[in-house]
Amino acid sequence: MVTWVWILGAIYAAALIAAAYVSWRKSDGEADYLFAGSNVGVFAGLLTYSATLFSTFTLMGMPDFFRNHGIGAWIFLAVSDGVQVFFIVWFGYHLRKRARERGFRGTAGLLSALYNNRLAGYVFFAGVFLFLVPYVSIQIRGLAIFLEAVFPGALPAWGWSAGIVVAMLLYSEVGGLRAIILSDIIQGLTLLTVVWIVAIGCINYFGGVGAMFEQVAAVDEALLSTPGPEGLFTPQFLLASFFGVVLLPATQPQLTTRLIVMRSREKMNRMAVSIGGFAIAILLPVIAIGMYGAVEYGGATSREFWSNVLLYEQANVVAAAAVVGLLTAAMSTADSQLFALGTELRSLYHGDEKTALRLTRLSIVFFGAAALVFSILSSDQLVLLALSSFRGTALLGPMVLGGILARRAPGAEVATATGVALVLFLGAEAGLVPASVGPIRTDLLLLGLLAAITVGSMLARRSHVAPPEEAGVRT
Repeated sequence: MVTWVWILGAIYAAALIAAAYVSWRKSDGEADYLFAGSNVGVFAGLLTYSATLFSTFTLMGMPDFFRNHGIGAWIFLAVSDGVQVFFIVWFGYHLRKRARERGFRGTAGLLSALYNNRLAGYVFFAGVFLFLVPYVSIQIRGLAIFLEAVFPGALPAWGWSAGIVVAMLLYSEVGGLRAIILSDIIQGLTLLTVVWIVAIGCINYFGGVGAMFEQVAAVDEALLSTPGPEGLFTPQFLLASFFGVVLLPATQPQLTTRLIVMRSREKMNRMAVSIGGFAIAILLPVIAIGMYGAVEYGGATSREFWSNVLLYEQANVVAAAAVVGLLTAAMSTADSQLFALGTELRSLYHGDEKTALRLTRLSIVFFGAAALVFSILSSDQLVLLALSSFRGTALLGPMVLGGILARRAPGAEVATATGVALVLFLGAEAGLVPASVGPIRTDLLLLGLLAAITVGSMLARRSHVAPPEEAGVRT
């Protein structure tokens, strides 16, 4: 297997080097470096969006999640991703329209312009930094754990994590967004192939889909219904997770940017519909892998489950492909998010292009170092950490939608309330603030309050006369 890992890994590394070189040669200024010339087609758009959305936790975390909590995970994963398709079409239309009016260098900068103050931009940047850095770190940690199992004794987990971060930074710094998109294309195809190969093996072990569910029911019937054996999938948990996933295109800048860089709105809409098909294609086999784990590895640790199902039970070439698939997944998702954080910081800077580009590159290195530290300290519960990130960034949704949809700038109270909500959410996650207020989860309550404050701010200003600069834009 190790021989195959070196062979496939060398092919992947060569492809990355070639893509970075081609992207570097084609790069023509800051806009091209940051936004790939805003000329992305449907196929590339589908794979770069999907590769960014479905990452390391797709092949490691989600099967483990199904194994422990049952098929209730399908409710918020499949349904939420399906609704997200419609949200992309609707939100993408309004986003691209506002970007044409005000220009687009990043969501934080656009919000500063739409709210006529920089507080909204700063709050948005603070929010995505607080939640994306941990999300990046779980990609790095998941892969580091896996590589530690493949090459026992070669390096500690933190050593693998450091190597992954350095490789990502070199690649994204040289090639920019275009190079990242090319990497995403490789990752999307590799991940889809590997997950189906592993899933088919799991289904064949049971002798069919029906027999698989019969054996799962014999182990623990609670795995086949909500709220699951550990009571996780309560209605409020599912609702909070639903909003967290659906709002991702508006609240996570690496996805927002991919709506902007599409060649046209028509191609963006076709890309959105294709994402729905890709989501089903990637989530169906994950169920089979998770159900196999529930039967065969019910009492095993996450590391034991991952190592056995993806490595030791597979043919050498398949196990090697799984290792390389995880490598591509971790790198494409993590470098997209680190690059997006750099772009967001740049959008808040008003200076000459050369200095701004240098600031962007330096900030990407800083964010990579922060993700490395967090990856060393984080736990193995990849999906729960990811969902926490999704629910945290969802709190930015009302502020983003208010700025995009309102024809008159909402007030500073929206950004202020969003900042307070982010602090309270972090307090609830750390156990410093109650996880619920009465019967209502704190994150759901905060999201509802932010939505009410944003709508109230928009309605209060509808009857006001628009300031001259805003009227000029509208005209």
